[in-house]
Amino acid sequence: MTVARRLVVEGLGTAMLLAVVVGSGIMAERLAGGNVALALLANALATGAGLAALILMFGTISGAHLNPAVTLSEAWQKNMPPREVLPYIVAQVTGAFAGVAAAHLMFSLPAFFPSEHVRTGAAQWWSEFVATFGLIGVIIGCSRSRPTVTPFAVAAYITSAYWFTSSTSFANPAVTLARAATGTFAGIRPADTAGFIMAQTLGAAAATCLFSWLYPVAPKGTTVAGTVAPSSFSGPRK
Repeated sequence: MTVARRLVVEGLGTAMLLAVVVGSGIMAERLAGGNVALALLANALATGAGLAALILMFGTISGAHLNPAVTLSEAWQKNMPPREVLPYIVAQVTGAFAGVAAAHLMFSLPAFFPSEHVRTGAAQWWSEFVATFGLIGVIIGCSRSRPTVTPFAVAAYITSAYWFTSSTSFANPAVTLARAATGTFAGIRPADTAGFIMAQTLGAAAATCLFSWLYPVAPKGTTVAGTVAPSSFSGPRK
């Protein structure tokens, strides 16, 4: 695929992801009648389902990163040319803001309005580190062992991370920046984005180091029943 197609897909895919995250958050809050747990459940399920669909749809074109942390990890693993990293991230961030505007307009809200939702402190930052660490670990582990299930594994992890982290698992710098532009259920106060992004970057770096070691790249053609066999990595097959 050409670079132009990959960049369009990264922008479009991230826009659609934010439309799902923010749009489902607005709908959930309106229908939940003040029940925050029910609203979060609806938001999490919609996000997981949408994420799986988007990765399946766009994965064969751009890899469906939809996340600067994933792009940086992939570049670190030498799975993409370094010169494409910045264009990917620009496309993702631009798409993320477009997705927020699209969601707002579907609910007759201004295209952008800042969030006042406070999300800061050591517990929230640690949650973002853990959430991003786990996300990158799932991507590396599944893509190197049973790649066909990766979209579903990523979606399942993000759905669960909405609930086991105090930050509700942003795990994505582009998503974090764009969600500062929505004063809805899914928002984050602009002043709090820097702490989230720093924690996400550190989590992605730690996971890339660890999981690249746990799941070494398989020699070409090394498979067992269609999946990579880690025990075969140490030497040539006989």
